[in-house]
Amino acid sequence: MSASATRLRRLASVAVAVTACGGAVLLTPPVSSNDRASGHPTVESLRQIINDPSAVVPSRTLQESALIGTKSGPLDILVVGGGATGCGVALDAATRGLRVGLVEREDFSSGTSSRSTKLIHGGVRYLEKAVFGLDYGNLKLVFHALEERKQVIENAPHLCHALPCMTPCFDWFEVVYYWMGLKMYDLVAGRRLLHFSRYYSAQESVELFPTLASKGKGKSLRGTVVYYDGQMNDSRLNVGLACTAALAGAAVLNHAEVVSFLKDEGTQRIIGARIRDNLSGTEGQEFDAYAKVVVNAAGPFCDSVRKMANKDALPMICPSSGVHIVLPDYYSPDGMGLIVPKTKDGRVVFMLPWLGRTIAGTTDSSTSITPLPEPNENEIQFILDAICDYLNVKVRRTDVLSAWSGIRPLAVDPNAKNTESISRDHVVSEEYPGLVTITGGKWTTYRSMAEDAVNAAIKSGKLSPSNECITSNLRLIGGDGWEPSLFTALAQQYVRMKKSDGGKVVPGVMDTAAAKHLSHAYGTLAERVATIAQNENLGKRLAHGYPYLEAEVAYCARNEYCESAIDFIARRSRLAFLDTDAASHALPRIIEILATEHNWDKSRQKEEMQKAKEFLETFKSSKNAHFHDGKHQ
Repeated sequence: MSASATRLRRLASVAVAVTACGGAVLLTPPVSSNDRASGHPTVESLRQIINDPSAVVPSRTLQESALIGTKSGPLDILVVGGGATGCGVALDAATRGLRVGLVEREDFSSGTSSRSTKLIHGGVRYLEKAVFGLDYGNLKLVFHALEERKQVIENAPHLCHALPCMTPCFDWFEVVYYWMGLKMYDLVAGRRLLHFSRYYSAQESVELFPTLASKGKGKSLRGTVVYYDGQMNDSRLNVGLACTAALAGAAVLNHAEVVSFLKDEGTQRIIGARIRDNLSGTEGQEFDAYAKVVVNAAGPFCDSVRKMANKDALPMICPSSGVHIVLPDYYSPDGMGLIVPKTKDGRVVFMLPWLGRTIAGTTDSSTSITPLPEPNENEIQFILDAICDYLNVKVRRTDVLSAWSGIRPLAVDPNAKNTESISRDHVVSEEYPGLVTITGGKWTTYRSMAEDAVNAAIKSGKLSPSNECITSNLRLIGGDGWEPSLFTALAQQYVRMKKSDGGKVVPGVMDTAAAKHLSHAYGTLAERVATIAQNENLGKRLAHGYPYLEAEVAYCARNEYCESAIDFIARRSRLAFLDTDAASHALPRIIEILATEHNWDKSRQKEEMQKAKEFLETFKSSKNAHFHDGKHQ
């Protein structure tokens, strides 16, 4: 019997076994205590605070003051790292009634959390491994990821949505294999299912995805199987976590780094950290923040934080580089992605619509850990080569609008007997008293990772939370009450007042593109941005062909801790990731508005421009990269 037939028979037997056992009874996880927490009074009171239309996050100055403490009045938890996990820890702990502080060396989501694939995935590849490896561990990972995927989408509906993903099949075996596998994925999802997968004929597939090649691998297209996963605006979700945590009572501070740990002289337990405020001038003002427990959520940099506590600490991180490129929207239709599970060299390649453009990727290779990773030309060419095999359009290097690299912190458990095995899930560890490290995992599971880290911190510090974890039922800022139709109210009720080059103010229509963008980026708080655009004459677009408005710069400076030009072009808006040339052209006006909001002098404005230009150079678009075009001309 062929290997292909064996794989199909095993897949079929597992599917039959699942059905025979009642499907949902065997494969749908039980309702957790978190699911039953929706009626908790703390949730309702927090919802009122978070979703109060007049609520404003505390100023950066107030947040810094809240962090400065004494031994006699320490925080319960100090979080190091403002990525998805770190901000998730801060929100979880604050909503349990604990006193929480968070510091981030750069900006919220400045590292890996803004450089993801933008997918909230349920782990379909783990399911394949579970079936063919008869591995229940992988199956549990799928259960967990599917549950968390649904919760992420429900808690931030304006920033997350379901995305259909098409898998092309060039022989009938692939049709049957992927159809059965993805139907099993539906079955495992149970009540967490987004939409049912289905098969489309070759003709239907080309109608849905016009640039899909009708011939590939020397064969004709037999059809496609479409399944659903989630998609997000990752950095805006991360910033939303930080702002929600701030409204819940956490003292969050970006551009502030830990320079050393404070230790108890007798027990040597960590009791806080020495922190440098990187926005307080060239020297950097330093202060002490005391805490009963420190949570290390520094992502790829968690080993350097651990070495501050113990210089002999063994590495926990096995860094992996993932490169993505951004192409014009005509490469893929709006609302349909393309995923090839196995290319000719065995890698996964995808093309996904995102914010009006197309993301293609990815690579997975070992790398060194740097603050600003850059994609190399070979990786970009690999992605272009891979997608070229599945498209009927010319794939050109000159079409690359932006390209970036992100470092995924694959974790090795330092307490495991076999340290060679890389964890498929996250790792929580307390090797040094008072320092809890959380690393590994993925964006999809950030909430449960944070829950595990807070549980470990409570145990370590003998803390007394007022309630259990409630984040599974807590919508983020801008999410509660949001409806997809919100943009129509913005378009009908607001105008964009624009100041011309000559100083004359003229009204402009709040067009559908701008209204939809504001609705999805800010949720129910979009009206605040629209009000600034209308009342403060900041309704002009920042870049041609993109919906970003001048009003957003002012809003983010006032309400989202946007402290630099890079903060805005990379994390508050996504211009740097979408189009480096457009971001570069928008910089002078962005800096001008931020200077007004933050009272920058000419020297600071010049410094901001220089730093932002250097930052954009790390995004290897066709405009700022040196390359030999080769066959992609």
